[in-house]
Amino acid sequence: MAPVDLAEFRRVVDADPDVNVFLRHRGDLTRLEPRWLGGQILGWFVDGHLTSVCHCGANVVPGQAGPEAVDAFAEVLALSSVRPASIAGPREAVIQLWDVLEPLWGPARSVRPDQPFLLIDHAPAIAPDLRVRHVMVDELDLLYPACVQMFTEEVGVDPEATHGNLYRSRVAQLIAQGWSFAIIEHGKVLFKAEVGALAPGTCQLQGVWVAPELRGSGLAAPAMAGVVNLVRDQLAPTVSLYVNRHNERAHRTYLRAGFRQHDTFATVLL
Repeated sequence: MAPVDLAEFRRVVDADPDVNVFLRHRGDLTRLEPRWLGGQILGWFVDGHLTSVCHCGANVVPGQAGPEAVDAFAEVLALSSVRPASIAGPREAVIQLWDVLEPLWGPARSVRPDQPFLLIDHAPAIAPDLRVRHVMVDELDLLYPACVQMFTEEVGVDPEATHGNLYRSRVAQLIAQGWSFAIIEHGKVLFKAEVGALAPGTCQLQGVWVAPELRGSGLAAPAMAGVVNLVRDQLAPTVSLYVNRHNERAHRTYLRAGFRQHDTFATVLL
């Protein structure tokens, strides 16, 4: 797909704007220019009309993709030079893609087949922790170690080893955009979370982290409520995220804060 297809691309992903927030964010940010995408967007057309899309770059992310479209995307990816860090998105499409691509791209570092996709579009169910605030630009050095620890725990690799200075630059960018939130006391990060993707009316959180010594203390749910309030007030009325089903503590935290399940995702880490 090319910049001329942007309006049609938006029409397709806006069929479920919350699930497709990453795709809409990438489309708006890059205008579908390959040099900005760092890859390409594949499109599946039925009777001349675009019905499904697939982001193919550092991450492979299908959108509104039924079985026939997924098979076509998998065929193109199998013949391409794309070697992404992950495949992520709605569970059925991701698992179907991986069934085809595993013999070529596998083995995976981790397959996470059951990730509740949660959202909240109203005030939190509990009182927020009013200590949650935007991270300031001059607090990058303070926040950065928590970001590295979160990434390493969640993804299983050290981002400094795999991404070099690019990861630090991304953390700095999120702070500068006003998309990074934290509780910081006495020079220590107690909690943090970021907005990773923003589209009209909706956004997606990432990188939720609590200092290890405070896990299980009851801090996380009120802190999430604080993030939700700030994000809904300043960025978008609907806030989403997805979580591994086996991470029962985190799942309960989000439900307690007022999130509800909207869909189920899967992720394949490569």
